[in-house]
Amino acid sequence: MAGNDWVNSYLEAILDVGGQGIESSKDKKTNKNPSGAASLLLRERGHFSPSRYFVEEVITGFDETDLHRSWLRAASTRSPQERNTRLENLCWRIWNLARKKKQIESEEVQRLAKRRMEREKGRREATADMSEDLSEGEKGDTVGDMSFQKDSNKGKMRRISSVDMMENWANNFKEKKLYIVLIRQGVRNSFVMLIDPPNFQLDLFQQVFYLTEVKYVVELARALGSMPGVYRVDLLTRQVSGPGVDWSYAQPCEMLTSVEESPEELGESSGAYIIRIPFGPKDKYVAKELLWPYIPEFVDGALGHIRQMSKVLGDLIGAGRPLWPTSIHGHYADAGDSAALLSGALNVPMVFTGHSLGRDKLEQLLKQGRLSRDEINTTYKIMRRIEAEELCLDASEIVITSTRQEIEEQWQLYDGFDLILERKLRARMRRGVNCHGRFMPRMARIPPGMEFHHIAPHDADMDADLDGHKDDKANPDPFIWSEIMRFFSNRRKPMILALARPDPKKNLTTLVKAFGECRPLRELANLTLIMGNRDDIDEMSGTNASVLISILKLIDKYDLYGQVAYPKHHKQSEVPEIYRLAAKTKGVFINPAFIEPFGLTLIEAAAYGLPIVATKNGGPVDIIGVLDNGLLIDPHDQQSIADALLKLVADKQLWAKCRQNGLKNIHLFSWPEHCKAYLSRIASCKPRQPNWQRVDEGSENSDTDSPGDSLRDIQDISLNLKFSVDTEKPEGGNTFDDALESEEASANTRRKIIENAVSKMSKPMDKGNFDAGNHKFPAIRRRKYIFVIALDVDETTDLLQIVKAIFSSVGEQKTTGSIGFVLSTAMTLSEVNTLLSSGGMKPGDFDAFICNSGSELYYSSIGSEESDSPFVLDQDYHSHINYRWGGDGLRKTLLRWAASVNEKKGGTAGQIVSVDEAGSTAHCFSFKVNDFASAPPAKELRKLMRIQALRCHAIHCVNGSRLNVIPVLASRSQALRYLYIRWGTELSNFVVFVGESGDTDYEGLLGGVHKTVVLKDVCTDSRKLHVTRNYPLEHVVPVDTPNVFQTQGHNLDDMKEALSKLGISK
Repeated sequence: MAGNDWVNSYLEAILDVGGQGIESSKDKKTNKNPSGAASLLLRERGHFSPSRYFVEEVITGFDETDLHRSWLRAASTRSPQERNTRLENLCWRIWNLARKKKQIESEEVQRLAKRRMEREKGRREATADMSEDLSEGEKGDTVGDMSFQKDSNKGKMRRISSVDMMENWANNFKEKKLYIVLIRQGVRNSFVMLIDPPNFQLDLFQQVFYLTEVKYVVELARALGSMPGVYRVDLLTRQVSGPGVDWSYAQPCEMLTSVEESPEELGESSGAYIIRIPFGPKDKYVAKELLWPYIPEFVDGALGHIRQMSKVLGDLIGAGRPLWPTSIHGHYADAGDSAALLSGALNVPMVFTGHSLGRDKLEQLLKQGRLSRDEINTTYKIMRRIEAEELCLDASEIVITSTRQEIEEQWQLYDGFDLILERKLRARMRRGVNCHGRFMPRMARIPPGMEFHHIAPHDADMDADLDGHKDDKANPDPFIWSEIMRFFSNRRKPMILALARPDPKKNLTTLVKAFGECRPLRELANLTLIMGNRDDIDEMSGTNASVLISILKLIDKYDLYGQVAYPKHHKQSEVPEIYRLAAKTKGVFINPAFIEPFGLTLIEAAAYGLPIVATKNGGPVDIIGVLDNGLLIDPHDQQSIADALLKLVADKQLWAKCRQNGLKNIHLFSWPEHCKAYLSRIASCKPRQPNWQRVDEGSENSDTDSPGDSLRDIQDISLNLKFSVDTEKPEGGNTFDDALESEEASANTRRKIIENAVSKMSKPMDKGNFDAGNHKFPAIRRRKYIFVIALDVDETTDLLQIVKAIFSSVGEQKTTGSIGFVLSTAMTLSEVNTLLSSGGMKPGDFDAFICNSGSELYYSSIGSEESDSPFVLDQDYHSHINYRWGGDGLRKTLLRWAASVNEKKGGTAGQIVSVDEAGSTAHCFSFKVNDFASAPPAKELRKLMRIQALRCHAIHCVNGSRLNVIPVLASRSQALRYLYIRWGTELSNFVVFVGESGDTDYEGLLGGVHKTVVLKDVCTDSRKLHVTRNYPLEHVVPVDTPNVFQTQGHNLDDMKEALSKLGISK
């Protein structure tokens, strides 16, 4: 608040038009003035206390900068009548803001109550499913009985501290050759304190957060690159080159590992590197909120780099076998989204660090009451960010956090994480008990590391005179010391140091009040406030200026001149000297923030020998628990702050003990310690990698990309895996109870039915009959271009007509074999076969078929055209997408969901959704949607599954008449990336044909390095599927990209024009 004058004028204006009085905040006396005509505002409010109303209803939660400007204009008006009119209008404006805030708060309360009910229901259903195989003792441990019990060693983070354990750890990892990939957008270079992003305006807080976060990721990469057992670390980020953009953003590769280490120790291509991948606009910096449409392009580029580097490392240290990444670690939501897609494409473990979470930011913005949910989403693309973070929970093996508060208060806001359910699943996994398809990522608290090698606490001069080096030309005192000391009348008193920007959340005003009202503390200590840099208060942002003015007024109120220092300027390089000065005076460092996510300054202060006092909300709880070098305080309790500071300043033995504990334990927050905990967590993950790279024993130097080798694990399996073993539906039946009962059928009976279905469509392939020399399988490897037909047309005749037009558009290139075709669809293989037959086409016209919304991948048979088995299933693809697939546990829950949806309608006019047995396979549970308008949107189903720890991808398809539920990392776009990794078909050589709209996975087909042809007036009816999205399609569709071309129609001439524009044909 920019001073109290405008508040007083506001209250006076109310009185001028007939107020009821003002309640004094000091003596609590009420002055009543029943006479006089009350304004309309006061008459409606009845007995109204303006001061209480203003404080309780307006100030809390509002940024009143614009209101202050309105008051300035009103107060400068000379006419009393006009002035009062303007101020009364301002009162009405404030009242309306307060009413809007209450309305938003009410809506949020209802939403949170609904969320609690959904979560509790989800827990109970999950527990009921998992209780079937529990022992009697375990059955008593229900979700209702569980609570957020604190661990007995709360605050004590598990670290490797003893010398013996460190040596054992190093010995265990020394022989490993790990390849680790980190992802963070916006990394400029490896220098300390990165320069602000060009052409992108950030406020002070955003700059500090951005620089701190990026610096952390760079230092993590450098530290990991120097650890035993880690051969290479790649930090992937965006490459930008153009006028106005610093040259460092254009460097494609930059080495981070120290060059002092010999090449013999590091090895060729080893160490840590920043790898910049070009994507999006090439010549300008793009805000992270606007990067979402270009994420697929980054994923494709990163996939190419990782594939190439894996082969290089395989030749160097992997005996010729590709060395795939041990893990892919995403930092922040956009990088996490990329890491999830890369993890799915490569089938390697994923790790995620959120840094700043979207749901938490959304909650904070809603509490301010200035923007509606839609306005927030438009400005920050917040729903896309939240969905990316939910996907990270779906895909991650480990989520790394800094504090317990981040887990319990921030991640707990997400559908995909529940602390109670996570503990229950973890306990079951430890005992080897079936989790029924439920998965939860492991939350690992690993605080950020720091560099301490340059810090050397000076114990020898602790009792030295502060002016001892003042005139010593050989060893003068740092300049910042004199800048601080000039404020104090008694320089020998201990210094209480606070280092924070002047933001209301940092709670500096309460600190000054606590200091000013505690006379013993003022007599024993000085107070130093380092509040950033400023030239003129009037040039500061409104909020920061308000806090600073309030502090200056408090200094005047309590007459703290000569006891409080608040220098205007300091350099980043001078911060260590400020810590040294505070330690030299035997002072204390304090962080009184209302909430502190981590508290890096606390660790820095402890490294220089300063005891600490910190808020009990957030990361400081964990930090003080490990360092044991200070006290926790309630930031809202002014007396608690004063008592803690006085205790440390007055008790010299306690001060010395806290100092010594901090110096002794500070190494636990070093980068080597962080990396040891980090690598130990990664080592606990189940190893995953592309499984077709298995080489039979004794087969050395085998070519894992050869057609013969690729056939090792490809077999024909069922095309119609069903929910039940019944081959025909009973008349009038097909209830969900019947479907649940059918689950108990024997496995042998089920297999016989599957075998009968398979025999109608395919025959077992004799691997020995495969002729590797003729390269007939897979033909997709020999193509110059691959046309992917991904048109979600529900009319067979329309689809056949467009497919034939695409075939005709390439002419002789189709017959010569330079262009191949892939059909990508939500249909089953049997439906595809029927489609081809009706159009007079043969399976051999296509190289591959992506069916069931990307959960099945088939190739044309290598046999002759008269072969009885025209399709071959890539079973490796099944194992590739099987990660966290819920199987029977997911199927049971889906059946209950479908039953509940039908029950809501009352069952009078048929079922809204019903099981589509013919469309279901082992990795696709399909439902017929008989009434799309009444059916819940796919996002609601995915939310319900996440609440129950079931990970899947729900897709509305076939113009809303079908709902496919497939593995979480399976999709039609991911299938294309699999073809690249599996067969080496360059993604830039894919040409994807889509309509103007499509199934709910449509957005994944638009972005990337492949070329896209959008056919006008095709699939327009599918737009209704995207009405209920969490975020608009426009937020994720790339614009102004040369890889996308929209036709004027969908006839032969339109196809030829598109291919000519894209450079495919002349």
